Amino acid sequence: MMEFACGFVYVPPSVSQKDGQRSTANVVKRSALLPPLNRVRPRIPPPPPPTNAAEAKSPKSLSPTPKIVEQLEKSKEVKTSVKPSSVFYENAEFHNKAGAASAVSRPVNAQQKTPRKTALLPPHMKPAANSLPLLSPNATGQTFTYDLPKDEPDLNTQSWDPDYSYTLPEGTGLHVKLPADNSVVTAQQIAPPLPPRPSFMKSMPEYLILLPSSPPSPSPQKSNYPSRVPSPTGSADKGFLPGNPNVVLVSLGKLLSEERVQTIQGEPISCSQCGAVLDSSCDNEAEVCYFCQSSESTSSPSAPPCPLSGYQDGLFELPPDEKPPCAADALLLFCIDISGSMSMTSQVSEGEPAVHRSRLQFVQEAVLQCVQRLSEQQPDIQVGLITFNHQVTMHGHDSFPSRFLYGAELADVNYLKKAAASFPSPPPLSQTKDYLQRQVQGLSESGTTALGPAALLAIAMASRQPGSKVIICTDGKANTELGNLEEEDIDARTLLSSTIFYQELGEYAANQGVTVSVLSIEGTDCRLDELGRLADRTGGKAVIASPKRLHPEFEQIIENRTIATHCAVTLLLPKSLRMRGEREAGHKVIREVGNVDPNTEITFQFGADDQDAGVSVPTSGSRVSIQLQVRYRQRNGQTMLRVITADRDVTDDSSAALSSLSLAIIQLNSSQASAALAVRGRFLDARREGELQRKLIERAIEHNRSVEDKQTYQEWVKTMEPIYNSIHNFTRRKSVISDSQTLTDAGAALLYAMKHSNRKSISLKDKHKL
Repeated sequence: MMEFACGFVYVPPSVSQKDGQRSTANVVKRSALLPPLNRVRPRIPPPPPPTNAAEAKSPKSLSPTPKIVEQLEKSKEVKTSVKPSSVFYENAEFHNKAGAASAVSRPVNAQQKTPRKTALLPPHMKPAANSLPLLSPNATGQTFTYDLPKDEPDLNTQSWDPDYSYTLPEGTGLHVKLPADNSVVTAQQIAPPLPPRPSFMKSMPEYLILLPSSPPSPSPQKSNYPSRVPSPTGSADKGFLPGNPNVVLVSLGKLLSEERVQTIQGEPISCSQCGAVLDSSCDNEAEVCYFCQSSESTSSPSAPPCPLSGYQDGLFELPPDEKPPCAADALLLFCIDISGSMSMTSQVSEGEPAVHRSRLQFVQEAVLQCVQRLSEQQPDIQVGLITFNHQVTMHGHDSFPSRFLYGAELADVNYLKKAAASFPSPPPLSQTKDYLQRQVQGLSESGTTALGPAALLAIAMASRQPGSKVIICTDGKANTELGNLEEEDIDARTLLSSTIFYQELGEYAANQGVTVSVLSIEGTDCRLDELGRLADRTGGKAVIASPKRLHPEFEQIIENRTIATHCAVTLLLPKSLRMRGEREAGHKVIREVGNVDPNTEITFQFGADDQDAGVSVPTSGSRVSIQLQVRYRQRNGQTMLRVITADRDVTDDSSAALSSLSLAIIQLNSSQASAALAVRGRFLDARREGELQRKLIERAIEHNRSVEDKQTYQEWVKTMEPIYNSIHNFTRRKSVISDSQTLTDAGAALLYAMKHSNRKSISLKDKHKL
């Protein structure tokens, strides 16, 4: 089933506000250094610059007339403004009418006191009623010019008022004379007073105009902005959340073992672009669907022909691509190291005298116990044995002899695969038990470690039946030509080729439905960081066990049965969301899981797409659809497709997200994501990922005040200690082929276990199931 860590799709407030400002343009801000938007430009070019120094010092256009100089010297009260004749404005007719009216109303030689005009001045610059005229320090020839607005806007008006205007006032271009006295002022000549400055503009500059973000509508029309999802805890904790609460958990073991879903025969109807499965009620194939079209067209009338709504769950039985294999029981192959290093002994406290036993003796005892139990509980299971030292031996049974491979045969990959294909499968354990036990008891230690060829032979034999298991038990590094891991210090080319060999071998095993587990004996170094790739890719285990605990580890691997193979998980999001922490950072991701056991759980992270400017971030209160597709192959070879589609509410309320957070899912995702980065040598990224999610968990614990969550968190922090503080204890010195640190066997075993962890060790609380 699919579960979400958060009850909502959380969008940070900063992202939603930034997108809202970009889309609605609620704030108009223009620099004061720029010219006005409605400026009237002259129709003729300005006069040419002066050609000599005399003209530059005393320009004709700025020199005052004798009449102005004479008046300034006598009274210092009246200032005459001379309008230059060289400038022509588009509204010159208005200027001429205004000048003619003033000339008729005033005698030529009369010194009439005209009223003083003040407009568009801040409050602190308005002169008092009985003050003297404003004079510049160089009062000679000073001309004061300001624009007389046609209609000064009222900043307190709203957008629905008929007189509302948010444009800059358009000036007339008049030159205004500053009078000596403002005692006589007519009602028509007084400029309207400035309105009181709103409280929200006290600290803002003059050129910033702020519009209301959500004005009430005068008509009962439906609002385009959805209402915010209310917070269950009130207005507390509204800040930005660290980490990422948008995590999806997919329990593949439960999902693939459910039988209550009705099966649909045939391929489902899917989108031709992104592969999204459409509603079963649609009869035609859509070229553009909800997931691969932009968010703008999603909300437009031209919506997809099959809109997604609610929770949908479907199981499709697909036609077979190839002939399914026979429904025989899966194979179990033991691949045992019998090289000379397996003769190392350790003390066993049995009675008074000290007893020492070799590593091979511990392995023999563990295998014999497993064979005995399987013969009693699963007598029809097929169990085989492959051993390796300087040669590789495929042990036969009563009616078929064993086969030995050595020398140049161990370096040819194709020859090894053909040899495995020609070797028959072992009969049921009920027929081969006694012979197999005698072969195990007769093993002896000697020679080198041809681990690479032995692993290839075992996987090739197990590939006959999907769901088979291979258990490799060794105590040292592979030191033959194919898959050599011992010459890392002197031959970087050999190590690189061996790394590629184990990667390709893991892919080959996963494609054949084979699960590989690697068991390393405690106190040895077998380069588990490289061998662990086999277990990592096929869903097996990479374990370090003491010689005394080999049998419990064998039993645990055998009991963990495979319920499906060739599993691939696809997660589809709308284009307004994008994946996080995946190689494919778009709105769609495909993860190859391979083999699935009943406890397999994987997690995904996603979030708002704040990088693509052409896609709008989902708004708070809206709903988005998320689709999960799981394609897998059953044990009988039948290919199945499980499709789950769910709708999720979007919110930018941090309090609502914290209240609905499942810490167990967040902790599991943090463990898996951090371990996946550390396994690839990206330790700094792994620590950064873990720290972000840890801050989110601490924030949720502080918000919800849950004692149970706090105890679970403290236990989880202990498991994350290697990534947080002591990762250096699990790394070896720098490799010759990479600048990143390589892992020790203990570090590799720990991180591989964290990468494939599940919620068994973490208490699950407040699940949000679909």
